[in-house]
Amino acid sequence: MTEFNLKEIVESLIDTFLEAGQKSLELRNKGLIKKIKSDNTPVSNGDLEVNQIITDRIKEITPKLAIVSEETSENKSEDNLENFWLIDPIDGTNDYINNLEEFTINAGLIMDKEPVAGLIFAPAKKRMFYSFAPDEAYEIKNGKKTKLDCSSNFNKNEIKFVTYSNKIKPEIQEIHKKLNVKKFVRMKSSLKFCVIAAGEFDGYVAEPRAYEWDIAAGHAILKHAGGKITDFNNNEIKYGKKDFKNSSLILKSKNII
Repeated sequence: MTEFNLKEIVESLIDTFLEAGQKSLELRNKGLIKKIKSDNTPVSNGDLEVNQIITDRIKEITPKLAIVSEETSENKSEDNLENFWLIDPIDGTNDYINNLEEFTINAGLIMDKEPVAGLIFAPAKKRMFYSFAPDEAYEIKNGKKTKLDCSSNFNKNEIKFVTYSNKIKPEIQEIHKKLNVKKFVRMKSSLKFCVIAAGEFDGYVAEPRAYEWDIAAGHAILKHAGGKITDFNNNEIKYGKKDFKNSSLILKSKNII
């Protein structure tokens, strides 16, 4: 990791993310070309063009690092990656296609199978999040840069979580009960990680679902804002797993035991 200046790498990508976000909105305004992939999930020309913008720039900055993106097959057959990028060019494609606002553009840098830097841009909300070290997580909104602290608005009497669905499964309900969760709000995409990092919500729980590129950037940002990310058995999340599939997840503000 010593050969990489993470601050320099991440900050040199911010303008690329803003450009890609603007492009995603322009393409949506023109009318997207939509297809259904072999796994029965949607993809659009916007996903693919954003992917090209992000991956081209990352290859310029870190040419020796492998890139694993949701929208390409490159490097997905590798089973021994330790240092690499995980990219989800549009997380929340359904929201993107349907003119909603929660979709995000994501890139997470993995070193020794752990997330060390992340960038997430929510173009429709004009919120740019990034991090590159502990206590070095930030949001840029309306030209203003703010340091992220996941405990900034914590209220132990009104613990608020985000959820993937309004229908909470019994296993997740039980975890909510143990953590004294009082209310929850449904939210799609990696924006979940960002609003927890910003102290707007206190946590998120999910059974094993989705893929590593869905969570890597958000994991880095939340961790660097003081949060904690584990599986249901309190194990740390590692990356480069077989087929890049996620384990269970619990995201928590540092104030939640």
